[in-house]
Amino acid sequence: MMPYNAITKTIILPDGREITIETGKLAKQADGSVVVKMGNTMLLAAVVSNKDAREGVDFLPLSVDYQEKFASSGKIPGGFLKREARLSDYEILVSRLVDRILRPIFPSDYHSETQVSINLISADKEIMPDALAALAASAALAVSDIPFNGPISEVRVARIDGKLVINPTVTDLQRADIDLMVGASFDSVAMVEGEMSEVSEAEMLEAIQYAHDAIKVQCQAQMELTELVGKTVKREYSHETHDEELRQRVYEATYQKAYEVARRGVSKAERKEGFAAVLEEFVSTLPEDHTYDMGLIKTYFHDTEKDAVRNMVLNERVRLDGRQLDEIRPIWSEVNYLPATHGSAIFTRGETQSLTTVTLGTKMDEQLIDSAMVSGTNKFLLHYNFPAYSTGEVKPNRGPGRREVGHGNLALRALKKVLPPEDQNPYTIRIVSDILESNGSSSMATVCAGSLALMDAGIPVKGGVSGIAMGLITDEKTGKFAVLSDILGDEDHLGDMDFKVAGTKNGITACQMDIKVQGLSYEVLSQALAQANAGRAHILNEMSKTLAEPNADYKPHTPRSFNIVIDKEFIGAVIGPGGKVIQQIQKDTGATVIIEEKNEKGHVNIFATDEEAMSNAISRIKAIVAQPEIGDTYIGKVKSIQPYGAFVEFMAGKDGLLHISEIKHERLESMEGVLEIGEEVKVKLIDVDKKTGKFKLSRKAILPKPGAPE
Repeated sequence: MMPYNAITKTIILPDGREITIETGKLAKQADGSVVVKMGNTMLLAAVVSNKDAREGVDFLPLSVDYQEKFASSGKIPGGFLKREARLSDYEILVSRLVDRILRPIFPSDYHSETQVSINLISADKEIMPDALAALAASAALAVSDIPFNGPISEVRVARIDGKLVINPTVTDLQRADIDLMVGASFDSVAMVEGEMSEVSEAEMLEAIQYAHDAIKVQCQAQMELTELVGKTVKREYSHETHDEELRQRVYEATYQKAYEVARRGVSKAERKEGFAAVLEEFVSTLPEDHTYDMGLIKTYFHDTEKDAVRNMVLNERVRLDGRQLDEIRPIWSEVNYLPATHGSAIFTRGETQSLTTVTLGTKMDEQLIDSAMVSGTNKFLLHYNFPAYSTGEVKPNRGPGRREVGHGNLALRALKKVLPPEDQNPYTIRIVSDILESNGSSSMATVCAGSLALMDAGIPVKGGVSGIAMGLITDEKTGKFAVLSDILGDEDHLGDMDFKVAGTKNGITACQMDIKVQGLSYEVLSQALAQANAGRAHILNEMSKTLAEPNADYKPHTPRSFNIVIDKEFIGAVIGPGGKVIQQIQKDTGATVIIEEKNEKGHVNIFATDEEAMSNAISRIKAIVAQPEIGDTYIGKVKSIQPYGAFVEFMAGKDGLLHISEIKHERLESMEGVLEIGEEVKVKLIDVDKKTGKFKLSRKAILPKPGAPE
């Protein structure tokens, strides 16, 4: 008899494939644990939450970590230590996908430190684990006693050959023109992220709805699993103590004043000072003979401020900075700002600004990828930096965090859909966006600045890409709602939705949505997308005033590229023994030469910053791979002398025998004094041995015969 009591639940996908959830077998000392399996891909998710709240916090201290074990695919990690270390960018992105859907479903007054760990323990090369990670995390919470308002799940939905597919295989996904991750509860969609090939808003909404139908099945399976395990009753907790009389006092004394600050339509700094002054004025009215909890006062004032802002927008139909609901902030942009870069652009929208550069490199600059699921290279990179000064703050620079990784990835997905095909783009492209100011939508500013910088660099993109962040404020009691275009940081923080949409004039290329309220209708989503379309078109029009089309040529200091296709058998000759030949060419010419085999051919890519270096490198390569023709004459150099003749290098890397009988018409008895090593001699190729491929040369064939008229 087995020492465990495993309970299993099976989910049937629309195409008949199965996902199984198993609990009670592994990691039983965690508060909840499950193994989710699809094909041969298996994820272990374990959750633990402390019984008591962490002291001094008024938020949920939640950490979500997704990690892939190299052993899951029969691999050993690289590096000196040969073990899993810090999370890769991909693992961070999956962790964020799970975090963003899980965090809103915990009770707002739950403050226990909570950890969600998800490990890839078996990797099927055709089944992507990211589409199963949130299901595993939610199922682990469902079978625990940790309070949460779930279950939820996430799926990948793709449109392949015109048909929507849930959790497609890796092979099929290569043909998709829609690739979305959708997270939802049984009742409503809460998160969307993905990339598309310039599709319409209606097509994207159709994919979201299809995904939600599949998620409902997965949520139902988790509810049934909870019943089987007997964890329908969650633990009791009491993490907050409130003073309702103080709450009411704060609200009554500050609401109207906060409302007036909100409707002034001032800048971010002025608004911050205004709200602070209202709070300070209230605190000054409190009697000195009574001690009040300042933490509670600040919490109650924040709630009051939130109500005031939201009601002002809903009632007045104007924004915190005085704009109309669909109005975009003032935009200005500039290209070629940094003359020494390969491409650069500044994009400023209101109080959000990105300075973005493009650098064009060679194949040697490609990013190496080595993970449990994927090994290879990446030739398009985008890095997003968010220094503290962009928001007027003082913080230590500890390198890019999860937020920076996520924002950079979204901008990358928005832009990569307009890049030229790989066979038309020899460069490794790195975009770097430095956010110099931030008041909302800095990732979309990165998209706009990145698009301009690519065109400034001369990359032949399909078209300009713009991005916009949409917001939403709702009132459940009255049913009122306001969709906001180009949201501020405060509107993101105090609102109900952050919906980022990027695309060209032809359609959407990427999106990311996080919804904080339950039951959002597709009608509201549809209006948000339509409003976003108009906003994107306006931004694209403003960008086109700076640069409407890619520059016709690269910058003068950009490495130029030239590709030579050679027969496969010449690859070794170009490289030389131990790389000697190719290294010498690079040293002599100053060009960078890269050779690789593709489709039974050798592809030689030459990169150089000036025409002379490029021309010299091309000549050297062509000389190596040139095919000698019988009857052609060459100027060769004597490489060695033997009793029976001399070996002459008549083409780069090609030696032929100039036999003693082919040097002169007169008979020679010996080679002594006839030729010297290093001497240049004009010869004619008279034959190629069919068996050995050896070349036979003649000097006398081009000399006049004795006695013949000159």
